[in-house]
Amino acid sequence: MELYSLQVFLTVATEKSFSRAAERLLRTQPAISLALQRLELELQEKLIDRSGKGLLLTDAGRTVLDYARRFQSLQQEMENSLAELRDNSAGRLTIGANESTSLYLLRHIERYRELYPKVKVQVRRSLSSRIPNELLDGNLELGVISYDPGDERLKSKVIYTDALAFVVSPAHRLAHRKTVSISELGSENFVAHNVISPYREAVLREFRAHKVPLRMDLEMPTIETIRKMVQSNMGVAFVPRMCVEQEIEQKTLAEVRIKELHMERKIRLVYPTRRGLSHAAKAFLEVVG
Repeated sequence: MELYSLQVFLTVATEKSFSRAAERLLRTQPAISLALQRLELELQEKLIDRSGKGLLLTDAGRTVLDYARRFQSLQQEMENSLAELRDNSAGRLTIGANESTSLYLLRHIERYRELYPKVKVQVRRSLSSRIPNELLDGNLELGVISYDPGDERLKSKVIYTDALAFVVSPAHRLAHRKTVSISELGSENFVAHNVISPYREAVLREFRAHKVPLRMDLEMPTIETIRKMVQSNMGVAFVPRMCVEQEIEQKTLAEVRIKELHMERKIRLVYPTRRGLSHAAKAFLEVVG
């Protein structure tokens, strides 16, 4: 059933005249009559009693009129909702990020919420390695990862450049050193993140290249637990610098530079190349610049 046929019937019933309905809808009277005949044929019911002089609705006509009014109301609601989406007065934005990369979103989300307070923003915790597939499967609109996905089906833009920081407890023997050589770290116990990442693999390669043993007797599931273990002097760690900036400033952790090891950490906002983005997602891309 076409909504146009219902609109014609609603207009005829409201105006109580085929000619006035034709004027209102900018159609000819024969076109209005034909549309109504098609609707009656489709419903297999007479909607208008044509035997008298006036325009009278049948019982079926009164029932259809009630539903036609509801359809008109729903159509108006739909148009209003779409208009709100277009000007970002409504809508939802779903972004995938892991524990550490979600931190890089905070200032962007703060700015976005100032501009579009009615858009609901959900940051969904996801493993960084799975975010590209979740984007391609349509489970996420945007994703934040710390590596180049290397997939032509995805676009990415760098939104922050960070670095891996080597941190120790203030009570650690290296806490008062500005720099150390990688060869001095062979006896250290590292608190590792038990999530595979390109940066973990890069650190392993550097230690192997310099023939320095890398002891990882402790593995933790989150950056928060790693930070607490290092603060308690249970080991040392490599962590994203943004995740420990406050602790370094407050001197509850000490950062020590390793001469042979400097790793930039580029944070990328990723989204599908071919799939159309919602108005909310397009607005977020504009906010992050």
